[in-house]
Amino acid sequence: MLALRLARGAHPLVQFRRLLVAAASAGTGFLLLCTLGYALAHPEASAGSVLRLAWCAVPTAATVYLAITVARTDPGTRPRSGLATIGLGPARLMALSAVTTALSTVLGSLLALLAFLHLRGDLPVPRSDGTAAGFLAVDQSLPLPAVLTLLVLVPLAASLGSALALRPKDGRARRLGRRTGTGAQTAAESGDMPDDRAPDSPDEMSVPDLPLAPRPAPGGLPWGVATLAAGLAVETHASGGGPQQGLHLPGGLAGGPAGVLAGWALTALGLALAGPALAYLCGSLLQSMSPGAVRLLAGRGLQEEARRIGRPLGVVCAVASAAYATAALYVRAGPSLGPLTVLGAVLVAGCTLATLATAAVEARQDRADTIAALVRLGAPATVLRTAALLRAGALVVVFVPVTWVAAELAAMPLARG
Repeated sequence: MLALRLARGAHPLVQFRRLLVAAASAGTGFLLLCTLGYALAHPEASAGSVLRLAWCAVPTAATVYLAITVARTDPGTRPRSGLATIGLGPARLMALSAVTTALSTVLGSLLALLAFLHLRGDLPVPRSDGTAAGFLAVDQSLPLPAVLTLLVLVPLAASLGSALALRPKDGRARRLGRRTGTGAQTAAESGDMPDDRAPDSPDEMSVPDLPLAPRPAPGGLPWGVATLAAGLAVETHASGGGPQQGLHLPGGLAGGPAGVLAGWALTALGLALAGPALAYLCGSLLQSMSPGAVRLLAGRGLQEEARRIGRPLGVVCAVASAAYATAALYVRAGPSLGPLTVLGAVLVAGCTLATLATAAVEARQDRADTIAALVRLGAPATVLRTAALLRAGALVVVFVPVTWVAAELAAMPLARG
């Protein structure tokens, strides 16, 4: 009941993000049910059914990733002073976040079931005529255990992922409280700062919330580069090894040797792993060559946010790279896309972009104390806007060429295969 009350009384923007999660869950659940319908309608094509189910793993992962990011940015799950006294400590907030995520994804799964049953004609409403009986199995009854198993996948994975992302960590909440100034900043503003926290100099008092030292660089760059190189090597080897039996992907997607497709997946994974380190590198580049105050502020802020926005940005680059390679492959093959393929592509692209936007909102929320401190010090609004533009420009300058090079290298073996 408490989770329902918190969900109902949230800010409209928070409600919109939850509706996005529900919509993504509905689309993914519909794809999973269509996979079940195809298996029922084509019992002889078991390999094709398994391949369709494996193909649904990509939109499922994108939906779960979006749900976890939305749960992390939910203001209702952030520890605040006074909540622990009424029984809402970090563990209880984690449980509430998992329940709220489960509610959003279960709503989407129910919508997917209703849409699937409507297209099959199982509901007492007229269904639209169409030629989609190949994946609806309109002449067969649906096995209830299989339907429930498929529909519970996204809610279960999303709620567990949210709980793991928001699990209490020893000492982290205390460090976060000191950093954001939940208690000390309020005391400093009111003039009641304790003696043991009194600043020794004007400089120390003037920047209580600014990052005075950069955080350590993320360690995913070597793994990302190694995975990217391994994927390109696998693609090249598989495409140059003579005639091979290819996989015929569902929904009109062009197929290819299994090794080429596996290498393609590895290149995308390498971009995602290298995302945080590349974002940190952007911050370092902004601070190079005797930076001024604006570049120093932009670079230091980007280094602070590298772990938060780097991974979603790397995933977006991986999706863009895959889209570029797919487009290059379609120039040669030119098959027609099916409706389920279009739905899956829209889901993956939409979820990754929404995840990046949500992570950017979360980073802005974490910068709120720093921005407030700069405003109190008299920093003009143009400085803050210029720093934000520099951060965005540095990310574009670094990530766009990396994505283009990775996409070109990934498309070359696919075009020869």
